[in-house]
Amino acid sequence: MSDVNRDSGGSAPAYVIGLDAGGTRTRAVLAPVGGGEPEGEGVSGPGNALTVPGAHLVEALARAVPDELRDRVVAVAGGFAGASRTAPDEPGRVKAYAALTVALSRLGIGTGPVEIHGDIEVAFAAASGCPADGLALVAGTGAVAGRIDGRACTETVAGDGWLLGDDGGGFWIGREAVRVALRMADGRGAPTALGASVGRALGVPEDVLPPEAPGPYDVESWTRARREAYRMHLLPAAMDRPPVRLADLAPLAAEAARHRDPVAEGILATAADHLADAVRALAPRSGERIVATGSLLGPDGPLTDLLTARFRPLGLTFDWVRDGCRGAVALARRTAEDAEAPGRANTPHRPGT
Repeated sequence: MSDVNRDSGGSAPAYVIGLDAGGTRTRAVLAPVGGGEPEGEGVSGPGNALTVPGAHLVEALARAVPDELRDRVVAVAGGFAGASRTAPDEPGRVKAYAALTVALSRLGIGTGPVEIHGDIEVAFAAASGCPADGLALVAGTGAVAGRIDGRACTETVAGDGWLLGDDGGGFWIGREAVRVALRMADGRGAPTALGASVGRALGVPEDVLPPEAPGPYDVESWTRARREAYRMHLLPAAMDRPPVRLADLAPLAAEAARHRDPVAEGILATAADHLADAVRALAPRSGERIVATGSLLGPDGPLTDLLTARFRPLGLTFDWVRDGCRGAVALARRTAEDAEAPGRANTPHRPGT
């Protein structure tokens, strides 16, 4: 039996940990190194590589790995939003590695190699067969597309964070929902049900909210004084929270679009255009595999049908995965195998190795 399939006593199984840390949540999974379904899972808050909250890593890992199995972990692979393997000293990769190793040490999780990947790499690896080459699209709080070559992301489009990019992601949609509500209130924008739903979500008093189903007559009945009061409450409420939390409002746009609100439909259509543009920038080949994940995609995702229609002329179809944890586990298993190969067993795995 291979050494990675037993502990020092020769009987108990060894395990790997796969992590998927994104802008919304950090998910850790414990799985047997030799194959099979996960045996432990933990979920916590956001884990972007550039602003990795160590407490979230610790919380997710602690929930995934029982105390009695912490000395049986032989490899860890973490996929982090904001991390890249393009260079050994890439800041996101370095910060994620440092935070992850500290979290593992704090919990007493004994491990061999620890590998850091981008979230797009683990998402792609989560597809059936753990593919090595193709395209990946992540659309959740943020948005990024990439080309995968040999299981490494060699080209990236978008994914520049909420301040500078991520066009078409959940933050972008949530911000647009607030913007159209403000434009409606000051007279620059068209009537939209988002005026009421966004206002209510941000705690605007009921007596100054716009009508639920606005039309030309309803907007006229929303007096200038009420509009000013609405803006006076909405703007500080939107600003008085971490900016990325605007992503929490994205479902309101999706719900309004389902009820055929033209403004909300326009927001989602533009978001889909942004994501399609990101994929087109990778010069996709007809029939090329594109693995997609994120809360905006998948069977119930608000952008799935819109993107399917945009990709059909390109000869592309979605291969949707729930998240990157299954891919991170597959990559951790490969890392464990590589570490056991002759000449690799005692090689430390750090950024750049």
